[in-house]
Amino acid sequence: MINEYIQVFTTVDKREDADRIASTVVRKRVAACAQILGPIQSTYWWKGEVEEAGEWLCVMKTRKDLFSALEKEIKNIHPYEVPEIVALPIVAGSEAYLQWIDEETIKTSDK
Repeated sequence: MINEYIQVFTTVDKREDADRIASTVVRKRVAACAQILGPIQSTYWWKGEVEEAGEWLCVMKTRKDLFSALEKEIKNIHPYEVPEIVALPIVAGSEAYLQWIDEETIKTSDK
């Protein structure tokens, strides 16, 4: 079976929350790595109003078959009522890096 790989993004308003999400998903092996970027500036609609906020972006690399498990872990600790949890496909990558993602994440049968 050839695995498919994704990058999953979420944003939070506090660096500590981004750190907690990154640490949790990597320690539970539903993501091979997580990177935190920020602060960033976000502008968005929320409850009928345009909001602006400083946020931290967390980018996680994993396999597509682990998305549901990763989403569950993020939702368990995410402070937002409706968190951004989106995945984008990795359409190409170095063979060694993709193999590393396989080695550092749980096997589907281990979930």
